Amino acid sequence: MSYSVGQTAGFAGITVRTLHHYDEIGLLCPSARSRAGHRRYDDADLDRLQQILFYRELGFPLDEVAVLLDDPDADPQEHLRRQHRLLTARIERLQKMAAAVEHAMEARKMGINLTPEEKFELFGGNFDPDEYAEEAEQRWGGTEAYRESQRKAASYTKDDWLRIKADADSIHNRLAALMESGAEPRSAAAMDLAEEHRQHICGFFYECPYETHKGLAEMYVADERFTATYEVIAPGLAAYIREAILANAARRA
Repeated sequence: MSYSVGQTAGFAGITVRTLHHYDEIGLLCPSARSRAGHRRYDDADLDRLQQILFYRELGFPLDEVAVLLDDPDADPQEHLRRQHRLLTARIERLQKMAAAVEHAMEARKMGINLTPEEKFELFGGNFDPDEYAEEAEQRWGGTEAYRESQRKAASYTKDDWLRIKADADSIHNRLAALMESGAEPRSAAAMDLAEEHRQHICGFFYECPYETHKGLAEMYVADERFTATYEVIAPGLAAYIREAILANAARRA
């Protein structure tokens, strides 16, 4: 069997012009010509073309490919073994690159499209929001609240995050001042701030019904990372906010 230049180009997914070039530089000369002088490629030519394309995919320049393929001592099986090793190494590199891109995508999905300096400015040096992205998706990724939060967060700019943080800080600081004044977490003032806290979540992230808000309140004291965030503001604040949230939910019910 022999094949025309058009058929061969089609088999290999390359252009006829590329085959003409390979012929002109002596890299792949067709084994025969038709009576009209047209190039005809046989199975051995196709095997050589496959080897050429393997090495080209691996980034070898054409002159090096020619040296490799025309080595009189080269074993065709050794070509395949070498290419397999090179391809395996490339796959590993690409997998690492893909993992890095996926990590960047996760951070972007969480709306944390900030430089390290901006993250430090917004969240402080001891808190990295990207650290929680994977865990958040594992815990809540299947929920509509999670999807809504991501849709909103992905649109936020640095100025938006500054505004959101300022609003949250205001609520937390007022709760801390209320606690330090001796007001009970079940007082009307504390419950009003708990409601403001819930509305903050609804407005900036996702719809937060009272049952969901109660679940968050429990997490504030059960998860030491959240507890620490509030304890930095004022010792005992995590438990105080929890009680205020639970009281507000009961009042609303």
